[in-house]
Amino acid sequence: MEQSITHEMFLIQSLKAEIGNIIIGQDYMIDRILIGLLTGGHILLEGVPGLAKTLTASTLAAATGLDFNRIQFTPDLLPADIIGTEIYHQKTGEFNIKKGAIFSHFILADEINRAPAKVQSALLEAMEEKQVTIGDQTYLLEKPFIVVATQNPLEQHGTYPLPEAQQDRFMMKLKVEYPTRDEERLILQRFTGENKALPLIKSVITAKDIMAMREQVQNVHVDDHILEYVLDIIGKSRINSDYIECGASPRGSLNLIKAAKGIAFIEGRNYLIPDDIKAVAYDVLRHRLSLSYEAEAEDYTSESMIKEILEAVKLP
Repeated sequence: MEQSITHEMFLIQSLKAEIGNIIIGQDYMIDRILIGLLTGGHILLEGVPGLAKTLTASTLAAATGLDFNRIQFTPDLLPADIIGTEIYHQKTGEFNIKKGAIFSHFILADEINRAPAKVQSALLEAMEEKQVTIGDQTYLLEKPFIVVATQNPLEQHGTYPLPEAQQDRFMMKLKVEYPTRDEERLILQRFTGENKALPLIKSVITAKDIMAMREQVQNVHVDDHILEYVLDIIGKSRINSDYIECGASPRGSLNLIKAAKGIAFIEGRNYLIPDDIKAVAYDVLRHRLSLSYEAEAEDYTSESMIKEILEAVKLP
């Protein structure tokens, strides 16, 4: 097991190095998207425009050799644009299937909150079921399959916010922050320098490598003490409170373990430690806690509630 992880770690380091030829900083976002790839989870990115969310997704897809489709969500987008539709041909009198953009390994759902609920639902159904039904035919989506969705937290005019139940389909919700001053200096030098052509991204791992690594991640050992720790955290989120109306569901528990396994694997371990759980707790739980009006009135946020929960739960 350890020898196998050493080989996979070499692949991951090579992948990060290749991505680093284009993306400066944003290690947090890159690691979390990698966790999604390694565990089969989907990622929701929230951040203002210009933080390289789209560029990171497309660069990562290129470096992994995966088929990539970007879907720009707009108010006039239709479910058929995503999943596909039947087209009638008058000459033959038959219906032919035209597959939609969802038929790809890596999907970027850009500004997902700009399309109406029926379009969001079509995408989220494919994410959950890993299959699409067009007419009377059902088509399985190719593996690996991941959806990375983005949304702008500032501009709400003309948008259709994702309901909590639909946000729950995403393994993690990331808050993408501004780069540091030093990172932004490097960005300016790289993208505005004279006679500097950006390097072409080459594929350093394959879909087969990713599926093999998924098996390794699945086999990361979880001690009973870690399971009890996760159950304590999730249980705390469900306790009747003036600030939390609804806590995390069992899907939250499952994703907390899966994401922590991804962190452990990326760090070269085949077992979980409490710090793995704490490292991903905010990303897994921030969109799974429904806060009350009292919490909002007192400026409580999901992050502050998660912090209180982690401080209240005893480490194993």
